[in-house]
Amino acid sequence: MVPITYELIKTDKQTGARLGRVHTPHGSFDTPTFMPVGTLATVKTMSPEELQEMNANIILSNTYHLWLRPGEDIIREAGGLHKFMNWDGAILTDSGGFQVFSLSDMREIVEEGVHFRNHLNGDKLFLSPEKAMQIQNDLGADIMMAFDECPPFPATHEYMKSSVERTARWAERCLEAHGRPDEQGLFGIVQGGEYEDLRKQSANDLISLDFPGYAIGGLSVGEPKDVMNRVLELTTPLLPTDKPRYLMGVGSPDSLIDGAIRGVDMFDCVLPTRIARNGTCMTSTGRLVVRNAKFARDFRPIDENCDCYACRNYSRAYIRHLVKSNETFGFRLTTYHNLHFLLKLMEQVRAAIREDRLGDFKEEFFEQYGFNKPDAKNF
Repeated sequence: MVPITYELIKTDKQTGARLGRVHTPHGSFDTPTFMPVGTLATVKTMSPEELQEMNANIILSNTYHLWLRPGEDIIREAGGLHKFMNWDGAILTDSGGFQVFSLSDMREIVEEGVHFRNHLNGDKLFLSPEKAMQIQNDLGADIMMAFDECPPFPATHEYMKSSVERTARWAERCLEAHGRPDEQGLFGIVQGGEYEDLRKQSANDLISLDFPGYAIGGLSVGEPKDVMNRVLELTTPLLPTDKPRYLMGVGSPDSLIDGAIRGVDMFDCVLPTRIARNGTCMTSTGRLVVRNAKFARDFRPIDENCDCYACRNYSRAYIRHLVKSNETFGFRLTTYHNLHFLLKLMEQVRAAIREDRLGDFKEEFFEQYGFNKPDAKNF
C-alpha cells in the first residue's frame, strides 16, 4: 500500500501549471496548495478549528523542534501528532535538517550524520538519517521528509557536488530506516543549489529510489527571485509527473504563483505568520503595515476585498491599537488574515488553471498587488 498518491486533474494551457489532488491517510487536498506552518504542533496564535474555517487541509510541523520539546516519545504516547494537537487533516513533518544547519553555529557534518548543539541550552546533539526517521515515525505525520544537507547560498560547485552525493546516500538510508512505509509517505529532497548539472544529478539519484513524492530544497535561502525561477524551470521537468512536487520554504504571493506556473504542487513558509506578528498584512492591493500611524483613524477593514473573519469584523484602527499594545488578539487577527489571504490566493490559482488562464491571472494579480512597480516592496 502506498499511503501518498497524486492525481493529475488538469494542465493549464497557458502556462503548463498542474491542477491536482494529493491523497493521504488523513484526507485529500487540492493542489497547488499552501501549507501553514505549525512548528511546535501549533500554527502560532491559531486554533485547528480556525485553520479548518479557512480551508487549510494540510499543515507542517517541525521534527527538530518537537524532538526537543516535548519529545517524540510523549507525542507517540498521546497517539501521534494528529491526536496530540487535535488536527484531523493531513500533516507534513520536515526532517530537522534545515534547523540543524540554520540554528546551530557549532556543527560537524560526518558521513553518519550531524553533530551540533541544541539552540535552546547548548547541549551536544547528533541527528542522523536513522534518527530523523525514528522521530518522524513516532510523530506519525502523513508525509515525512528525508534527512538532507542544507548547504548555504552561495556555495562552490565542488562543495555542492559533495553535498548532493551525501544527500543521496542519506536518502537511501532514510528509506531503509523508515519503519511505517504503509502508513506514512516519505519524500526525497532534490538539492544542487544553482547548478544545473547538480540539480539533474540529485533528481536522478532520488528518482532511482522511487519516493512517493519529491521536494525541491535549497531555494528561498537568499538567492534572487530570477535564480529561484530558473532553478525551478530546470528541476520540475526532471521530476515524475505522477507524484507531488513540493517547494520548501516559499510563501510570498509572487513566488507562489511563479512556482505554480513552473509545475510546483505544494508550498510552505512561516512568512504569513511571522510578518503578522509585526503588524504586516498581505492585501489584494499590496503590502500593508497596519501598525503605521496613518491607520490610527482608519476604520476600514485590512482589505476591503477580503471576507475573512478579521476583515468582516474589525477595523485597521482597532487592529493597529491591539498590535501597538502587544495584545495577542491583534496578532491573531493579522495572522488569520494573512493565512486566509494565501489560502484564498491558491484557490484562485487553481480556478485559473481549471479555466486555462493562469498567465492572465498572474498579470492581473501582479498589477493589482504592485509587483510590477519599479519600487515594489516584497516581504
